Amino acid sequence: MIAVIDYKAGNLTSVVKSLRFLGAENVVVTQSPEDVLRAEKIVLPGVGHFQSTQLLEELGLTQAVREAVAKGTPGGTPFLGICVGLQWLYEGSTEAPGIAGLGHFAGQCERFPAKEIKHIDGKEIVAELKSPHVGWNSLENVNADSRLLRGVEAGSFVYFTHSWRAPMSEDTAAATMYGGAFTAAVERGNVMGVQFHPEKSAEIGLRVLRNFLEW
Repeated sequence: MIAVIDYKAGNLTSVVKSLRFLGAENVVVTQSPEDVLRAEKIVLPGVGHFQSTQLLEELGLTQAVREAVAKGTPGGTPFLGICVGLQWLYEGSTEAPGIAGLGHFAGQCERFPAKEIKHIDGKEIVAELKSPHVGWNSLENVNADSRLLRGVEAGSFVYFTHSWRAPMSEDTAAATMYGGAFTAAVERGNVMGVQFHPEKSAEIGLRVLRNFLEW
């Protein structure tokens, strides 16, 4: 059973539809900690405000995820966070300072800066940076050892829509440039996340979801 966690943050339909398109049969949308603990795989989608992740704690889902990804170590249940679901894997976000993330990865998610520095013809130019970051952008510095990104080449384009970003770290599996480098995909063992929306990223997105299903 694949548990897709519903915490009232965004439309789950496209994620579920993509998983079923790839052959996943037993996909369950749930708010049940018991479902999370018995799932073979866990997906946490999300669109919108980091504040919405507070419901995960209130429903007992934070602890259930923590136990699921750790059980049977080494290994544990494969977990995929999407968009806000990736950000939740970190310690928190400046978007909702009072709400703690899972803390599986170190660091805070922060808003894109209002300005970016560009170098054109040898001159340093300060330009306005639009936020949210919406649309297609490329994956860079793809980790060759990443199981989630197996078969995904650097320069591949995926679809983003977000105003906050995760920091770069040794767990970054791929980066994207927008106002500087940020983590587009993160992976450590069986816990992984993508800032982009694989369900909206055409063949590359399906490749990522397929890799997760084949974990």
